[in-house]
Amino acid sequence: MAVIETVPNVVFKTRVRDESIGGPNPFRWQDRTTEELFAGKRVVVFSLPGAFTPTCSTSHLPRYEELYSQFKELGIDAVVCVSVNDAFVMYQWGKQQGAENVFLLPDGNGEFTRKMGMLVDKSNLGFGMRSWRYAMVVNDRKIEKMLIEPGFDDNCPTDPFEVSDADTMLNYLKSA
Repeated sequence: MAVIETVPNVVFKTRVRDESIGGPNPFRWQDRTTEELFAGKRVVVFSLPGAFTPTCSTSHLPRYEELYSQFKELGIDAVVCVSVNDAFVMYQWGKQQGAENVFLLPDGNGEFTRKMGMLVDKSNLGFGMRSWRYAMVVNDRKIEKMLIEPGFDDNCPTDPFEVSDADTMLNYLKSA
């Protein structure tokens, strides 16, 4: 597990709604850079193994969505959820979850996750390479605080969810 001080330079492949396209799928590709997402901003990022998975869908994302206004009150500019999923999956998951505030950021190739040192093999679950569960505060691209779940390892038999949750992050921000 690498320890880095700034978020890595990555281009994320995202999809955005574009009504000029028309039809049943009015979306276009839009590249989003690390610079664009994090420069000059204080951002809470949490990363999880996969969209539509149990803990991610019942606890991790919903609680960040629920506490979003409290993060904003503490000077957070954005709350971002990163997952090694493609833009189509992240869009459908966000729609199904009713996510309106948390920005769902697809790391389809796992490049950001790999450069963060958080890419793990979850082949034991049939997932392939995915993100380890963690959360962080990024202040103008610098990593201010990392909350990494214990047991970081390939093919971990459990899915720890103790420190990357929204409440732990909120408590950190209140004390910082």
